[in-house]
Amino acid sequence: MTKKMNEKVDFKILVRAEPERVYDAIATSKGLDGWFTNGASVDDHAGGRLEFVWKNHGPDHYDGSNGGPILEYNRPHRFVFQWKVDTDAYNTTVEIDFKKVDEGTLVHLVEHGYDDSPTGLRDLLARATGWGEVLTMMKYYVEHGVTY
Repeated sequence: MTKKMNEKVDFKILVRAEPERVYDAIATSKGLDGWFTNGASVDDHAGGRLEFVWKNHGPDHYDGSNGGPILEYNRPHRFVFQWKVDTDAYNTTVEIDFKKVDEGTLVHLVEHGYDDSPTGLRDLLARATGWGEVLTMMKYYVEHGVTY
């Protein structure tokens, strides 16, 4: 078994909307397909499965999918799942917490479990940039209805 690094992806973003609306944008099939995926499926319970599906996505016109087990599904507070890293070599765990604040919802995302190797570092860097883009896209979708 490969040793895991201590480093992790760790982002926070403020979304000016109620936690239920933000949670649904990230943790439901309909929500994800509104701004990010094309045919996502989400079993809305712990022990279920999440599957992201992209068709002709982004400037590179990416087609593919990624998914894994849902570990926690606690609307509108917490959503935790596992999925493959971009190199498809192993799974990481994504923990997303939704906290109601005066201004809306504070979303805190942590992804961890990267291999302590040069490939694991590349996986971590790819996800760090990816999550920054994705959470910003989600914010603009929820707040302004902007789709990509």
